[in-house]
Formats: sequence, C-alpha cells, structure tokens
Amino acid sequence: MLRPARLTQRIRALIGKEFNHIRRDRRLVISLIGPPVLQLTLFGFALSATVSNLRLGVVDESRTPESRELVATLTESRSFRLGGYYATAEQLGRAISQARVDAGVVIPYRYARDIQRGSSTTVQFLLNATNANTATIGQAYVEGVIQTYNDNLRQTSLQASSQDTPPSGPPVRGRVRLLSAFLYNPGLVDSWFIATGVFGLLLILNSSLIASAAMVKEREAGTIEQLLMSPASTAEIIIAKIAPLFVLLCMMVLLALGVLKVVFQVPFHGSLPFVLSGGVLCILSGISLGTVIATVSKSAQQAQLTAFFINPPLSSLSGALSPIEAMPPWLRPLTLVNPIHHFATIVRSSMLKGSGFAVLWPNVLGLLIFTLALVSLSIWRFRKQLS
Repeated sequence: MLRPARLTQRIRALIGKEFNHIRRDRRLVISLIGPPVLQLTLFGFALSATVSNLRLGVVDESRTPESRELVATLTESRSFRLGGYYATAEQLGRAISQARVDAGVVIPYRYARDIQRGSSTTVQFLLNATNANTATIGQAYVEGVIQTYNDNLRQTSLQASSQDTPPSGPPVRGRVRLLSAFLYNPGLVDSWFIATGVFGLLLILNSSLIASAAMVKEREAGTIEQLLMSPASTAEIIIAKIAPLFVLLCMMVLLALGVLKVVFQVPFHGSLPFVLSGGVLCILSGISLGTVIATVSKSAQQAQLTAFFINPPLSSLSGALSPIEAMPPWLRPLTLVNPIHHFATIVRSSMLKGSGFAVLWPNVLGLLIFTLALVSLSIWRFRKQLS
C-alpha cells in the first residue's frame, strides 16, 4: 500500500521540479510560447493560396466607352487593380518582364465596333507565368470576370445571341472572348517556381545552421582559447573560420544549379556569373546570420532554438514557396529586408526571363546591404566574444 504512494509522490516531486526549472528559464518559456504563435500567424497569412490585387496593365487600342467599361469591370474586383496604361503591347510586355505589373490586357482597335455589330471580339490577356500557381489563379479570376461581364450584357439586352433578333428588339451586341497567353512558363510547370525558391532557402538555412553549429561546437570544446594563444590576429581567425564554409557552400551553389537545369529542366536565359554573384552574397548573409546566432547562444540547444525562431519567418516571408501577392499588404514590406526574397527574385528573373543587372539592381542592392549589415554585426559579435 505504501509503495505505490511513495512512487506517485516521487513522480509528482520530479514533475514539480521540471516545472520550476522551466519557469525559472525565461528564454525557454519564451521559445515555447512565442515562436509557435508567431509562426502560425505568419504561415496563416503568408502561405495563403488566395491571390488578390494583381497589378493589371492595360493597352486600350479602342479607347471607347465600351473598352473603358471592360477595364472598369476588371479592376473593380478584388482580384485586379489598375497598374497603368501602355501604348503598345511591347511596352506592356516589358513592364511584365520588369515586374512593374503582374498581368496585362490588350483591347483591340475594333473592340467597340465588333460589339455593336453583334460579332465576337477577342481580348488578349497576358500573365506572368514565372509562378505557375499565380498564373493559373489569375486566369481563373479573369475568366470569371469576363463571364460575369457577358452575363450582364445579356441581362441588359446588350448582347446578341445566335437566334434572330426582331427589328424592334434591343441593339445587337457581340460577345467578349478571352485569349490567355502565359509568359516565361508556357507549360505552367510548378517546379520551376518552387525549385528556384527552395534554392535560396537552402543557401540561407544551410549556411546559417552550419556556421552556428560549427561555432558553438568549437566554443564548447574549448578550442577558442587555443586560438587566442596563437600568434594569429582576430581578422585572420575570422577569415579562417569563414573561408572553408564559404568554399563548400559555393560548391553547393554549382551543384544546385546543375540540379535545376538537369533534373527540373529549368531554362537558363540569363547570365551565370550574375546568378553566382547573387549566390555569393546569399552565402555570406547565411554565414553571418549563423555567426550572430552562435555568439548570442550559450549552448548548441539554445542555438537551435534561436535558429528555429528566425528561419521559419525568413522562409514564409520570402515569397520563395508562395506568391507575395497572396500576403496581406501589411506583411509585404517585410520581404524587402529578407535576403531569400531578393535572391529568389534574382534567380527566377535571370533564369526564366533573361533579366540582368539593369532590371534587378534593386534586388542586388537590397541583398548587398543586408549582407554588409550582417557581416559587420557578425564580426563585431565574434570580436567581442574573443575579447
């Protein structure tokens, strides 16, 4: 009778001791409560499949009330918002290539005349298919809008049917037909978007995890003190720490590009040195991020928890796995300070569109600023640790 009671008492005492230990460790409590709530919130918003407020460029060759009514119908929905008017289809294509707009509509010159004569008229709709998911959703949206537009014409007796219309009936109007064109990914291959996004994720996550693990392991083994006893300067120690990881990760970049080309058959229309330069900056960002994590962590477990707090938000707010258009407007500015977003944009635009520095310089500049800031912070933290 006494033995089970004593066993239960010991278990209760041990459980109470563990709760007291967790309660005293504020960092552990914060890591158990804060990151799950934050990540669930970010994932719920950022990884949504809904695409809204696509920027729509318009080439209106008709310039009639009928064409303006069509543009108003497209932009009044939450799916599209007016991104600007363009004189020619070539200018609209360049705007889509430079990511100034996400889609475009070309209204022909005979649009109003065909509608009034009862003929079917064709409206061309251009979509940036770099992200096949966004292009498919955008096509479904515009088809729904055009269908609603035609139904409204029919209900107001402004659309003609295939049957004969009495002379005293309403004026005969035609039907709008949609012709969609998918740019940069005609086959809507999902892997082209996902694989190029995962490329940036791998560089940042692998480089940060490897750098932090190596730094923490060496500090726990006590070899940092041995380095301080050597005649090497602080700068030489830092370079010696970064160089091996940098070389190995650069080899991973070449291997990943080979996988993209051979396995996923992603076309490469841009410059290989330009993509490699972006990869170098991305690797330096990841190594610096891992070094900062290691210098603020006291153990390998704490470094892993810190990385778990940082890496998932970087992934979800990068646009690497889901379109940025699916994020709410208040989350989108956070992608500007995300190196994964800038590198993914560089890789996709260079490989699929053939864009160069003249178009992608804002992303290169953002990645460069983020890299320099992280490198400076990591060197400062590492020197402080050595001192």
